[in-house]
Amino acid sequence: LPSLPSLLQPAILLSVCAEVASSPDMAARLPACVVDCGTGYTKLGYAGNTEPQFIIPSCIAIKESAKVGDQAQRRLMKGVDDLDFFIGDEAIDKPTYATKWPIRHGIVEDWDLMERFMEQVIFKYLRAEPEDHYFLLTEPPLNTPENREYTAEIMFESFNVPGLYIAVQAVLALAASWTSRQVGERTLTGTVIDSGDGVTHVIPVAEGYVIGSCIKHIPIAGRDITYFIQQLLRDREVGIPPEQSLETAKAVK
Repeated sequence: LPSLPSLLQPAILLSVCAEVASSPDMAARLPACVVDCGTGYTKLGYAGNTEPQFIIPSCIAIKESAKVGDQAQRRLMKGVDDLDFFIGDEAIDKPTYATKWPIRHGIVEDWDLMERFMEQVIFKYLRAEPEDHYFLLTEPPLNTPENREYTAEIMFESFNVPGLYIAVQAVLALAASWTSRQVGERTLTGTVIDSGDGVTHVIPVAEGYVIGSCIKHIPIAGRDITYFIQQLLRDREVGIPPEQSLETAKAVK
């Protein structure tokens, strides 16, 4: 299968549909925004591009709310802290901040943090007005209907997007593997082995439909390999400073 950045290529289908639509609104003329959120990294960009504009860690650094003082002071500090956060590479190694990872094993576990993460993804990185773009998001094959509803609620109610499509990552991977220019020779049937940072899935797909009863889920992925290498380096007593051991293990991997 192609590399992860090529997952963005199928989003051009959404862009083409928007361009041929008769709707006169702005979203029908501007390219769709594509956001692929994973456990370890998030890939984002615009439909039609050959690779994502940004690949950033799926983490957010926030300040802990004040725990002393009167109630009014705590409310004031909480309001300030809500605006004082960083995502991606900027969130790594912030000494006075708590670094959180909203996604675990491919599933969003903290929706408040995820909403704030998406806020900076849209406004700071994509520099887009969400009201003017359609959005293509991705989801793991075993995502729950409740999680899908939460995602739609955030995108429609918080960001007021005009249109949203949530695609299974495995289907996009199959579409990205197309090599023929002949539409009739393209297929969305195959088996996808998707090993990310937090989870590995084996997903059979038939004509674009995921066969849910046959999906195999393995909670071992890239992050576990990183930790394993990190432990090997410790066992061999390699002279690596503790604060650099994780990045060194990633480089070895």
